[in-house]
Amino acid sequence: MRKYITLAKLAMQAAIAYRMSFLINMLGGMFFIIAMFYLWEAIYQGKPVIVNFTWEQMKTYLFVAYLSNSLLSFYSEGKIGGRIRSGEVAIDLLKPLNFQRARFAETIGTSVIEGGLTVVLMVGLAIVFEGVQLPTHALTWVYFIISMLGAVVIKFGVVYLFALCCFYTDSVYGISLARAAVTNLFSGALVPFAFLPGWLNSLCEVLPFKGIVYVPSMIYLEQLNGSALWQAIGEQFLWAAGLWILGTLLYSRAVRQVTIYGG
Repeated sequence: MRKYITLAKLAMQAAIAYRMSFLINMLGGMFFIIAMFYLWEAIYQGKPVIVNFTWEQMKTYLFVAYLSNSLLSFYSEGKIGGRIRSGEVAIDLLKPLNFQRARFAETIGTSVIEGGLTVVLMVGLAIVFEGVQLPTHALTWVYFIISMLGAVVIKFGVVYLFALCCFYTDSVYGISLARAAVTNLFSGALVPFAFLPGWLNSLCEVLPFKGIVYVPSMIYLEQLNGSALWQAIGEQFLWAAGLWILGTLLYSRAVRQVTIYGG
C-alpha cells in the first residue's frame, strides 16, 4: 500500500510541475460549461420549467456535472495510453507493482489537484452567474461525496478499459475522443436523462456511465432520496467493482501484445 501512496504523491507533484497542461484543460472545460450555460439560458427563455427542471436546477446541474466530469481529465487518460504506446509498460512489467493499481494511484494523485482547481473555478463561476443552489440538508453533502468517490472509480474503470485498446492501435488521441463522446452522452454530462427520448433514457439507466455524472448531480439536487438514493450509490460501487475486474482480465490478455526486442 505504501508504494501506491508514494505513486499518488509523485503524481500530485508532477501535476503541479506541469500545471500549464492542467490550466489549459481547466480553461477548456470552463469555456465548455459557459457555452452550455448560455445555450440552456436561451432554451429556458420565458419557460420557468422544462421537463420538471427549473432554470435554477438546470444551472446547478450543469455546474455539478462539470465538477463530476473534470475529476479525471484527458491528462490522466493520456498518461495511461501514452505509457502503453511508448513502451514504458515493458518496464512496468519488471516492477513489483500491479499495473492497474499503480495507474489508479497516479490517477487519484492527479485528481486531487484537478478536483481542487475545478472547485475553485466552479465557485468563481457560481458567483459570477448566481442562482446555483446548495443542498438544503447537511447529509446530502455526505451522500454527494460518497457518490463522487464512486464516480471517480467508475470513470477510471472506463478510461482504463479504453486505454487498453492502445495495445492494439497507435491512436491514443482517437481512443480518448471516442471514450469522451460515449461517456458524455451516456453519463448525462450533456443533458439530464429526462430530456432524452424514452429508449435512450432507458439505455442510459442500465449502463455504468450514469454513475459518473447523473447520479452525483441528482443526489446534489436532492432528487434522489431514501431507498432510491442508496440503490443508486450501491449500483455505482457495483459497477466500479465490475469495471475493475474486467480491466484486470483484459489487461492480462492485452499485455501479451507487448514485444521486447533484443532479448
